[in-house]
This record gives sequence, structure tokens and C-alpha cells, in this order.
Amino acid sequence: MKKTILAQVFMASAIFMAACSNETSFTPAEDAQDAGREFIRASLDGNMRKAEFYLLKDSSNNMLFEKWKKDYYNKLSTEERVSFKNANILPIKIENENDSTVQYSFSNSYKSKDTTVIKIVKVNGIWQVDLKELH
Repeated sequence: MKKTILAQVFMASAIFMAACSNETSFTPAEDAQDAGREFIRASLDGNMRKAEFYLLKDSSNNMLFEKWKKDYYNKLSTEERVSFKNANILPIKIENENDSTVQYSFSNSYKSKDTTVIKIVKVNGIWQVDLKELH
């Protein structure tokens, strides 16, 4: 009897954990514009898990992203973070360099005078943001 109850508790826990993990799963970008938009929106929202999902994983990008996360939480006030979260993405220019590299220039409605350019690359068929050439 105890084994049956333990098995049921274990099974219920496993189902619950699987359901929770689906909440944090993200869909790979279909194209460069989608990758850029998803990364930027997640960044403005402070959704670091989602932003990191769209990031090209290498040591340089990981280091840059970790610094960016620390700055976001340690240097921005709560009001600034809310303003970024409420901001709209203002695409300025999306330029294909070749079939696997795109430059995405944008601003946001909170800091509209600031223009940022991110590089989006296609690696192994997946579009990801490369922060190493952030302008």
C-alpha cells in the first residue's frame, strides 16, 4: 500500500515538473527578424531566460550576456526596468549581409534616441543573436 502511494506521489510530481518545464520552453526563430525581435522583446521585458534562448552560445557571448544581466539588475532602477518593459521596439533597418548574417538596427520607445545594432547569425540552421559585434 505504501509503495502504491509513493509511486502515485512520484508520478504526480513528475507530471507537475514536466508541465512546469513546458512553460519555459521557447520556439526557435523562423528567420533573422524573428530572432532579433524575440531577443529584443525579452531583453526589454527583463526575461533573461528567453533572451538567452535566442543568444548564440559561445564563451564571448556568454560573458557579454552575464555582464548585461548584472547591469540590468544592478544599475537600472525599478522605474527604468518598468519603462523598458512598456517600451515598443522601433526597428530602423534590417539588412542582410548574406544568407546567414543579418544586421538588425533598432531603438525603443523609451530611449528612442539610442540606436542599437545587433548581429543575427544562422548557425546549424538556427537563427541566433551574436552580441560580439554589438553597436
